[in-house]
Amino acid sequence: MKKEYYSGNRKNVIREMKNGSLAVFFSGDEIRRSADENYDFFGNRNFLYLTGIEEPGLVLLLGKDSAGAGWEKLYLRRPDAFAERWTGKRTKESEAAEKAAAEAFGYAENFEKDFHRLAVSGNYAFLYADTYKESTEDIDTRAHRFVRDVKDAWPYLQIENGTMILRKLRTIKQPCEIEAIRKAEAITKEGILAMMKVSRPGLYEYQYKAEFEHALWQHGTEGTGFPPIISAGANNFCIHYYAYQGQAQDGDMILNDVGARWNGLVNDVSRGWPCNGKFTERQKLLYNCALATSDHMFQIIRPGMKMAEVDAEIRRYNYEQLKDAGVCEKWEDIGTYMWHGGAHHIGYDVHDMVKTPEIIAPGMAFCVDVGIYHEEWGIGFRVEDNCLVTEDGCENLSKDIPRTIADIEDCMRNI
Repeated sequence: MKKEYYSGNRKNVIREMKNGSLAVFFSGDEIRRSADENYDFFGNRNFLYLTGIEEPGLVLLLGKDSAGAGWEKLYLRRPDAFAERWTGKRTKESEAAEKAAAEAFGYAENFEKDFHRLAVSGNYAFLYADTYKESTEDIDTRAHRFVRDVKDAWPYLQIENGTMILRKLRTIKQPCEIEAIRKAEAITKEGILAMMKVSRPGLYEYQYKAEFEHALWQHGTEGTGFPPIISAGANNFCIHYYAYQGQAQDGDMILNDVGARWNGLVNDVSRGWPCNGKFTERQKLLYNCALATSDHMFQIIRPGMKMAEVDAEIRRYNYEQLKDAGVCEKWEDIGTYMWHGGAHHIGYDVHDMVKTPEIIAPGMAFCVDVGIYHEEWGIGFRVEDNCLVTEDGCENLSKDIPRTIADIEDCMRNI
């Protein structure tokens, strides 16, 4: 992303803030895994959206004075040659200026002192905090601890939910964000094709996962968009399955719910196929129901449609398909075969932090997710594609990833 993208995002936040307010965003902390090991650092997505920097221990402070003039300051970790020898280089001011167009800097160790000075100045009445949701009592992050401290020390500062500003801004994707998602789609395609290439009875789920992740790294991705869901057979009946220990038996469906990350943004695609490359008649019956529902949705989604109608229509139309196929006779039984919702936004998070819209608008990006789970037949899978709302309709961003029975069987036969 260009540095103007990040500086523009910060200006947009300041524009939404009240006069006489401060806003604080933390990059996140390293989390101890065990003994002297930490988990891999995964930075706060809002901080990344505003700076393009993914490094622990940083703070972004935004301000808007009583006259409406905005300002900003980025707090970096102090250079430490010994620490950097062990854990990597720390972002320098010159690098932050080049990456994010940041201009004013401080060291993170001085943030609390600076904030105290501003809090007691009498010039600021509001604090926007990135607390995800209104309650700060049941979550323990740096942001939540900070809010609790502010309430104790400066009770006259009115706490505002800064996350809601970011939700609003992240709802409509910018052109560079859409291009990043497109790149993630292309890389995800390579990962899914890699799994199809090796698919066969006897293969373990962790082997499918290894093929997917290897393909992603080979194509320069920043990694998976989220922990891959890859399962076989009966394990498909756990919606969020991460064990990867099952072995595909002849005739089993392989379910995968996967994505890649590019420039911080992710996609989210689900495909299902028989491990032996040939659909049975029952598998065809159910798969065609889901595919018809997905195709129907991409024909009708357009600006002006209510967002709530997307999930409702997926459920209604899929029920009609299952009913016509003789699988589900009564509407009240649809929950036996459809276990989850049919749409969620994508972006910096796989379930993206957006302001849930009432009305669909151009630039929104969300999943059309049709899942069918028939436990009696031992068949469970999802057909999940990524929808970009355009000026007069929508585009299936993941349409090039094999999705019809003919394409899947042909692909597995000829890879």
